Amino acid sequence: MEAAIDIRYALDTFYFLICAALVMWMAAGFTMLEAGLVRARNTVEILTKNVALFAIACLMYLIFGYTLMYPEAGVNSVWPGIGFLPGADHTVEAVMASEGETYYSGAADFMFQMVFVATAMSIVSGAVAERMKMWSFLAFAVVMTGFIYPLQGYWSWGEGFLDGLGYSDYAGSGIVHLAGAAAALAGVLLLGPRRGRFGPDGKINAIPGANLPLATLGMFVLWMGWFGFNGGSELKVSDIESANNVARVFVNTNLAASGGLVGALIIARLIFGKADLTMALNGALAGLVSITADPLSPGHGLAAVIGLIGGVLVVLSIIGLDRLKIDDPVGAISVHGVCGIFGVLAVLASNDEATLLAQLTGIGVIFGFVFVSSIAVWLALKSTMGLRVDEEAEYEGLDMAECGMEAYPEFVSSRSG
Repeated sequence: MEAAIDIRYALDTFYFLICAALVMWMAAGFTMLEAGLVRARNTVEILTKNVALFAIACLMYLIFGYTLMYPEAGVNSVWPGIGFLPGADHTVEAVMASEGETYYSGAADFMFQMVFVATAMSIVSGAVAERMKMWSFLAFAVVMTGFIYPLQGYWSWGEGFLDGLGYSDYAGSGIVHLAGAAAALAGVLLLGPRRGRFGPDGKINAIPGANLPLATLGMFVLWMGWFGFNGGSELKVSDIESANNVARVFVNTNLAASGGLVGALIIARLIFGKADLTMALNGALAGLVSITADPLSPGHGLAAVIGLIGGVLVVLSIIGLDRLKIDDPVGAISVHGVCGIFGVLAVLASNDEATLLAQLTGIGVIFGFVFVSSIAVWLALKSTMGLRVDEEAEYEGLDMAECGMEAYPEFVSSRSG
């Protein structure tokens, strides 16, 4: 019996860590996607923001976030002997038992949850691109990853009041993606659009990204990483039922992405008369976000339909936000916000235990708390550090203004990108 437990412990811990590595790889996907969708003169700055936010997220989750989100596990496990940080008696290096007979390393659980918070923060980066001060963004990342995200995460995954109401969100359409989009929306509303994005006559001026091959690579990296994001949320793989569940989650995740891409491609063709690559890329991500709240319960056909609807919604949302003069260079608010809401509601189509009241409450609480908290932090930063670069820096490009270097110095001047 003890040998069997050892094997299950080792297998589940290894699976957890592999999934954590896949989710960490999503940071590369966000980085490449955003770098491809901004202008050449802002590439170094967006790269710097993404690598820095990942490191900040990991450190803040270590120091504060984990204990706020999972008080039963506790940060004393990471900082033993520090009395002012709440925590349980066990250490993360010890065997962690969860949900009956599930055994895995607490350190593996910590690692998996840590890369999730970085994902939420990555959503904000693209939405505020090309006009926000880098250090103001990083200061917000400290608060978002250390406090805002973990507090709302506790209400659901930490067995807080949303969990008690029956709110169902398997891998985080609301907890991760809607939260990130709410923080992004708050920042974008205070920041305003990029100069030249909207004309005085109401005209919407397109600002093409500098490197669509890079953006496409970023989308595929995210698609791959999402198997860890959703698959790892099963938490174990060491018995027949959980192994079958993981396989089902992988298939549904892939089909939803496929449905989303096709749905976005078709609706874009009907609206614009041409195949729009950027809409197709966001369509795949929209399908992934839409299925994340429940990639286990739906049949394979329903998963593809959920993804397809998400792909249609993201195109309509991007167009709608443009008409409202809300400037989101990469479509992050539409992908993660609108489709995050849809994904939470789509749970009702296949999970008989989910209720409309609980799902709507979860959406309202997560969006409301994160949006209001983020507005407060953004306003504090605006009154102290400032949020937006000056007009000259925006025209010249944030690469030189914020980082002092160009991404493509041998090929193009930053001022022409």
